[in-house]
Amino acid sequence: MSRAHEKEQIKSLNNRFATFIDKVRYLEQQNKMLETKLELLQGQGVSRSNVEPLFEAYMAGLRRQMDLVNNDKTKLDGELRNMQGLVEDYKHKYEDEINKRNNLENDFVILKKDVDSAYLVKADLEDKVGALTDEINFLRNAYEEELRELQASIKDTSVVVQMDNSRSLNMEQIVAEVKSQYEEIAAHSREEAEAWYKNKFDQMSVQASQFGDELRIVKGDIAEINRLISRLQSEIEAVKAQRASLENQLAEAEERGELAVKEAKARIRDLEEALQRSKQDMARQLREYQDLMNLKLALDIEIATYRKLLEGEEDRLGQQSILNIQPISNYSFSSSTKSTNGYQSASSSPAPKLLIKTIETRDNSRYSIH
Repeated sequence: MSRAHEKEQIKSLNNRFATFIDKVRYLEQQNKMLETKLELLQGQGVSRSNVEPLFEAYMAGLRRQMDLVNNDKTKLDGELRNMQGLVEDYKHKYEDEINKRNNLENDFVILKKDVDSAYLVKADLEDKVGALTDEINFLRNAYEEELRELQASIKDTSVVVQMDNSRSLNMEQIVAEVKSQYEEIAAHSREEAEAWYKNKFDQMSVQASQFGDELRIVKGDIAEINRLISRLQSEIEAVKAQRASLENQLAEAEERGELAVKEAKARIRDLEEALQRSKQDMARQLREYQDLMNLKLALDIEIATYRKLLEGEEDRLGQQSILNIQPISNYSFSSSTKSTNGYQSASSSPAPKLLIKTIETRDNSRYSIH
């Protein structure tokens, strides 16, 4: 009866041991799987941690680009201010030249009026000279005609004058004296008229020559001012074009800078979000890793508990014998820190006899109990 009871107990222990071996193998598989997953998670954590310096380097590059854009903007602002100053200077010069031109045009108008009045005076004098010449010629002709008539009347008329002193008059001499007096008067009038006309003509010629010289000088000045105005207008147009080009470049640079800043901010925001997600993923993975470690620790504790139960059962069954648990096929499983090949639990005491029991588990592994 005791023998049958022992056999039943051994059979029950063998079944429990087979169940325990299956559970140990399952736990080892789970442990290996968890360790593999832990290694993968640790590798992912390292790769994720290596991404952060890349993000920082990229953000530093974007900040350098922003600094370069800001420097270019400052430089272009300085150039724009300089060009605006040049434009203002040229504008003041242009206004001064316009004022000078207006003054010269006013002077030219005044001189033109003087020239026109001088020309009118000259024409008037020429008309007067012509009238005087005609009058002189008329008087000359009248005097000559009167002289001829007087001579004719003297020839046709004989005058007898009787005087008390019995002296005779020489009429021819008297006529000759009168004629010479008229001729002297006519010649003197003619000389005076010619001298006055020549003097006036010389004065008008000198005045017209002076006015002509002044007019040529004024025309030369006006032409020079027109050339200067044309040159200044060309320079002003060139400066305006350069200013417009600089303003366009500045606007483009500002637009590019703003776009680069926006892109950089967007990239930084995306990188910060990605970094935040990475940190959240790392935290989640760390929590999973901690959960796995807790599970592994619980499994190790359960395995140790089963080992102690088996050792206690072996001690109870092997009071008079030596109990050895030894797998026939090679078997290994992992713990939290090391791997062991099989289990061997021995309790030595003086044994008068040896009991051998072979157990076949579900995965066709054989175990012997001595």
